[in-house]
Amino acid sequence: MANTYYFLAASAAFFKEHIVSEILEERTSNYKHKNKEIDFWHIEEPRFLESSQFNDLRRRCPQPTAAIVSTDGQFILWLKHRLQYVATGQFDASEVADPLAGAAVIY
Repeated sequence: MANTYYFLAASAAFFKEHIVSEILEERTSNYKHKNKEIDFWHIEEPRFLESSQFNDLRRRCPQPTAAIVSTDGQFILWLKHRLQYVATGQFDASEVADPLAGAAVIY
């Protein structure tokens, strides 16, 4: 069974100007406290966006792009409502050579 990845994408500058790092740090801390495996990643210049299925998104999103990718679609939806003015989508891991490739940001 293929994993579905959900994502939120915006310009890398957008992520630096907003509270994204604080949100992800809090979520990471919460996951560690609950001994829960991390199911989200902050990726700068995500390679999955190079897939032809995201041609339109690449044209609309300022470069360089960054994304938050997760296997939890509800988390991405929550982030979208919190941050606004971002693009969201999803893909199956089997459709992308290396779904988490890019410059990962660690919290």
